[in-house]
Amino acid sequence: MLSRTADQLFWMARYIERAENTARMLDVHVTTSLLPMPRETAERGWSAVLGISELQPAFDARFGKLTASDVLDFMVRDSDNPSSIARCLQAARENARAVRGTLTTEVWETHNDTWLQLQQHLQGRPWERDPREFFEWVKFRSHLSRGVTIGTMLKDEAYYFVRLGTFLERSDNTARILDIKFHGLSEAAVSLLSERDATEEQPYLDFYYWAAVLRSVSAFEIYRKVYRDVITPARVAELLMLRADMPRSLLASLNEVCSNLEQVRNDQSAETSRRAGLLRAELLYGRIDDILDTGLHLFLTSFLKRVNDLGQRISRDFLVPLH
Repeated sequence: MLSRTADQLFWMARYIERAENTARMLDVHVTTSLLPMPRETAERGWSAVLGISELQPAFDARFGKLTASDVLDFMVRDSDNPSSIARCLQAARENARAVRGTLTTEVWETHNDTWLQLQQHLQGRPWERDPREFFEWVKFRSHLSRGVTIGTMLKDEAYYFVRLGTFLERSDNTARILDIKFHGLSEAAVSLLSERDATEEQPYLDFYYWAAVLRSVSAFEIYRKVYRDVITPARVAELLMLRADMPRSLLASLNEVCSNLEQVRNDQSAETSRRAGLLRAELLYGRIDDILDTGLHLFLTSFLKRVNDLGQRISRDFLVPLH
């Protein structure tokens, strides 16, 4: 396969997954912002959304004062923000159009229709009246794109590059969502997140807060099936990081990254596969108590750096290194 074709398939998948995960991140924050909390706490939360996405300087240059409505506008429709939902869906469609001959008709039409429907959602800004309904639409369109890809594409290199882009992006974004929710906790609080402290009345054990976090990654029902008990931060972290049977967990995503890397390997990709396998092994054999003891934020920061390194190495080994 031509490197440029592989590159466009890879980034098509990454952009549609990024749009979905941005919608998930904003959705959980809209939900948790409805809970009783001081204004300063709510503002720190919205600032964290920008900070973990590395968009705080761009936002400050554009808006100055931080408000929830401006953050939503910036992350949903701002054409100057390359990570906004609108820009991601546009980029996914442009990459899909460039490789129409490699995609099935159903996959192309799904991406094109998503872009056309987006214009209706943005026209007149109806999404502002009910942002959660809009976020559900974004998630649905991403699910549809993924399902059509699995259901109609030949399992060849094109398919594997699409899947590789999807799960590399998912691992990055799940880590960011986790980091947003745990980053505000002090080191003393983080040390108390183990199950043995679950009975203590800590403010961060609020049921609705952590239920919203779980729902942001479609994990609320899964949590109930796995743990059948009260929701605690330690278990939330364990589910979203170390459970291979949780579809959006870090381990599940790295399992897919390693599997798809194996399918497209070439003479120069051995080191990339080794690093992906090493990161996967740390999750596979890791224990949440050990991670919490050493620092969850530190672990997630390191994880994000290593995922970024994998993305750069994949570009070097297989793709057109322009992104």
